Amino acid sequence: METLTVALADRSYPIHVGRALIERGDLLLPFLSQPKAAIVSNGTVAPLYLRRLAEPLRRAGIEVVEIVLPDGEEFKDWRTLNSIFDVLLERRCERSTTLIALGGGVIGDITGFAAACYQRGMPFIQVPTTLLAQVDSSVGGKTAINHPLGKNMIGAFYQPRLVLADTDTLYTLPERELRAGLAEVIKYGLIRDLPFLEWLEHNLDRLLSREPNALAEAVGRSCRNKAEVVVADEREAGERALLNLGHTFGHAIETGVGYGQWLHGEAIAAGTMMAAELSSQLGWIDRQDLARIECLLQRAGLPVQGPLLSVERYLELMHNDKKVQDGKLRLVLLQEVGRAVLTDAAPLPEVRRAIAERSAHA
Repeated sequence: METLTVALADRSYPIHVGRALIERGDLLLPFLSQPKAAIVSNGTVAPLYLRRLAEPLRRAGIEVVEIVLPDGEEFKDWRTLNSIFDVLLERRCERSTTLIALGGGVIGDITGFAAACYQRGMPFIQVPTTLLAQVDSSVGGKTAINHPLGKNMIGAFYQPRLVLADTDTLYTLPERELRAGLAEVIKYGLIRDLPFLEWLEHNLDRLLSREPNALAEAVGRSCRNKAEVVVADEREAGERALLNLGHTFGHAIETGVGYGQWLHGEAIAAGTMMAAELSSQLGWIDRQDLARIECLLQRAGLPVQGPLLSVERYLELMHNDKKVQDGKLRLVLLQEVGRAVLTDAAPLPEVRRAIAERSAHA
């Protein structure tokens, strides 16, 4: 087991990465404020892991409340959030009861937001079971639900007490979900860790084969990158926005085609190519760099073209992005491979061209 720390003073917390951690009740017990906890999962993950997580806690005298939600991005909404509150109230959960998110990014996001809101804040723990959640969404305290007009538009910054990333859960992950998670892994190499990008280029086949050491390295290194950025800029005033490479385009894709049609990582991969295309048009990276990025994403089995949406529809949705400031569209682009920048200086005709070049509309 490798343990990393997100160093946020009195809100610091550990990230445990390793195998066979989900049954390690001893890792969770120190972070429970009372002998009661509520586990939130979904209908796909719960049959695999809910009992394995809950039983060690019950043996230690913890009363465990189980909340199982429907599975899918389309359920990351107010109605599902309210169903969590219903159970918490019915089971007389208090503000010191710990909420535990067991699942992928949707479960982590909605559970974290529920924890931020219920009785004005209750402790919560992240137990991510997908690659995307382990390397990205479980770390950093971003919690949210979706709105029909924009992804993750209703939410709060709210840090967990603990992140427990059991890489053994990745062996039951569908192939499509594993590949989608790789989009966020590749992102870290593109924006700030060139040696990691080079490692990924050499070890991608090992990751796709789910070799234990390769998975542990990818998860651990991604979490280190994420933790460093979060510590430097917890509430996304500057540097943290760089973690959103491809996300302004990608969120437009997810919203435009309907939540759940494209996986988040698939949309981010296509969005990353749009951002890279625009970076190339601005003269910041060359066509060889562009081809290098495209090759890696294609090897990971990820889309490098966006769906059939008009350029105007993309732009309409992108202007609902959280990085928009004073009405100006701000995008994360690549000044070079391994270094990103947040800018509002990209000319709109070039943005249009990049979208057209990298979408099925072209």
